Amino acid sequence: MGTSQAIAPKYVIRASFEVGGVVEKSDVIGALFGQTEGLFGPELDLHELQKTGRIGRIEIHMESKQDKTKGSIVIPSSLDKALTALIAAAVESIDRVGPCSASVILDKVEDVREKRRESIIIRAKEILHQWTIDATPTIDQVSSEVSEIVKPPDVSAYGSEKLSAGPDVDKSDTLIIVEGRADILVLLKAGVRNIIATEGTQIPEAVIRLSKEKETTAFLDGDRGGDLILKELMQVARIRYVARAPRGKEVEDLSPKQALKALNEKIPIEKLFEEKPRAKPFVEEKKLVAVPDTVRTNASTLRGTLEAVVLNEKLEVIERLPVSELAEKLQKINGSHTIVFDGVITQRLVDIAEDKGVKCIVGDRISGIAKRPINIQLLTTNDITSQATTIEPEVEKKPSEA
Repeated sequence: MGTSQAIAPKYVIRASFEVGGVVEKSDVIGALFGQTEGLFGPELDLHELQKTGRIGRIEIHMESKQDKTKGSIVIPSSLDKALTALIAAAVESIDRVGPCSASVILDKVEDVREKRRESIIIRAKEILHQWTIDATPTIDQVSSEVSEIVKPPDVSAYGSEKLSAGPDVDKSDTLIIVEGRADILVLLKAGVRNIIATEGTQIPEAVIRLSKEKETTAFLDGDRGGDLILKELMQVARIRYVARAPRGKEVEDLSPKQALKALNEKIPIEKLFEEKPRAKPFVEEKKLVAVPDTVRTNASTLRGTLEAVVLNEKLEVIERLPVSELAEKLQKINGSHTIVFDGVITQRLVDIAEDKGVKCIVGDRISGIAKRPINIQLLTTNDITSQATTIEPEVEKKPSEA
């Protein structure tokens, strides 16, 4: 019935055949349709597939010599990969053409879209090559500069101390001091290049020297660690401005946009003292929280071990485990009342602890807590003292009880 519908093939089946005799194209076509008919039901019959446009026009190329016929078969397909492979295997199963024995060998199944992609890429290269030839040197320079901005430079090792730094530390008249390598990576992505890291609370000699030669900004984490480094910097270096990550966050946790915003909000060091004349800059004055000796002792013992203990309501140890397993295993521990561990108190741990009825968590520090539950006390090891008292928050006494 009629010719096949025009299709946009995704694949092309290419096969070679050899027949032990002289045959015509119509014999080969007849063998294709006849020997594959009914193998996999009417839906995969070649006649039906051509009518619905899922198989295109089949091309046969052949020649006969010395009582043998050799040639090739080309079948375009818009079926999916699996069904196209099935048709290819069915074609390869043909063993007779007309009255003669025959063999069909699958050469390959081409992905037409892949060839089209290759053609597009080749043409794109030609367009880019011609574009480059026609472009002026000024455009090339601008393109190169834009590419430099899009791809942040690598962190360099500065001076004999091999400090993590940006590429413009020596070139720039200004300097930004951060705490570590991860902070530098954030600022490089934001296009800031005149950066150097202290890499610890002990300020390196190179940082001290540079701070006295350049207009220097200290950009530090919004936690106790940042407070300590600022205190050290104030004693040994010349700091002109101070910028901080939001309280409870670290510079390395910020996006490039957030980091630039924090830098733009830097304040002169003199203003810091004007606002808090009696306080040390960025160091929160906290009253120590009294906890039972058992809790204080465990906090001291665990320091540096990367381990955790879970205590029951009587403050007896019911589980000791690595910090890396705490969040997962806490969900299976019953009777949990207090957690003491050598690690960071995170939102995930707090959420799990709240579900398990925990009343107090003591960790090395607190980071990224957006939602503080009112029924759990969160403390760091620097917040507590060893007075024997209850962990529960104090309740205001009535006049009759005073």
